[in-house]
Amino acid sequence: MIRLILSTIIASWLSAGATAQAQGYPDRPIKLVVPFPAGGATDTTSRLVAQRMQQALGQTVIIENQGGAGGSIGARQVANAAPDGYTLLMGSIGTFGTQPLLYKLDYDPHKAFTPVATTVTDKIIMVVRSTLQVKTVQELVQLAKANPGKLNYGNAIGIGPQLVAELFKIKAGVNIVHIPYRGGAPMISDLLAGQIDMTINGKSVLLPHIQAGKLRALAVTGPQRWPDLPDVPTLVEAGYLDAPYDALFGVVAPKGTPAPIIDKLNAVINEGMRSPDMRASFAKLGIEPTITTPEEFAALLAHEVPKWADVVRTTGVKVD
Repeated sequence: MIRLILSTIIASWLSAGATAQAQGYPDRPIKLVVPFPAGGATDTTSRLVAQRMQQALGQTVIIENQGGAGGSIGARQVANAAPDGYTLLMGSIGTFGTQPLLYKLDYDPHKAFTPVATTVTDKIIMVVRSTLQVKTVQELVQLAKANPGKLNYGNAIGIGPQLVAELFKIKAGVNIVHIPYRGGAPMISDLLAGQIDMTINGKSVLLPHIQAGKLRALAVTGPQRWPDLPDVPTLVEAGYLDAPYDALFGVVAPKGTPAPIIDKLNAVINEGMRSPDMRASFAKLGIEPTITTPEEFAALLAHEVPKWADVVRTTGVKVD
């Protein structure tokens, strides 16, 4: 009986302490780790989210780019950070679904992180350099089959878009060489300069170049065609994928971060996702705000992670 009373008292103290901590949070700058170099899809969306968080919380939100190892270097930093809400990660399906299969991690992402809030869904698109003489995905396949190993595509190693590219190669029966990059920005620069032939990557960083006529879109992911590219078929429609594969981003915190802080961050991020100015900013990039509770975010991960894990196994992608 005494133990039960003491346990109740201690639990009450801990709850009160966590609530008080959340009420004073944040009282110093917050660091949002982006596990890829500046200029890519993850970085672009993270900066918009961080700017809105900063306005709502009244504290500086610092973006820290920690690229490498498919995003696992930056994720590891946050996994080992204090669970106080001052070090956060812009995570993705890859954080939970592909990195554990591709890299020897010294942490378990399912045990190391707590979902805070989803931010955006960035659809994936296949593009080629404007000087490549193909206008459809079928023509690309024909060219690749006629010239095995001569065409190439750029992408960071072990990320979702690379896995989709490898899955496409298997389905289409083509040999297109992968050129590895540390992030999306340098890859896109080389693609625009004609130094590589194509990529499959996020809509947010490729759509402006498509609309400017600098890149040619051949196919998109998703269950149906996109309103801003109505003449471009989906890879499912074209018969090269059997399901849509989109990139989901969201903020996660180290496991053990007090629930009141998680709830406060979730409310701030969701408020930003609903705001007209944020929606307008995302619309320019062609990406969609995705609003969830922490529990709904966890449920999304539980649904999506196995699908991406299957892609890793099907493609046999390896990293050095």
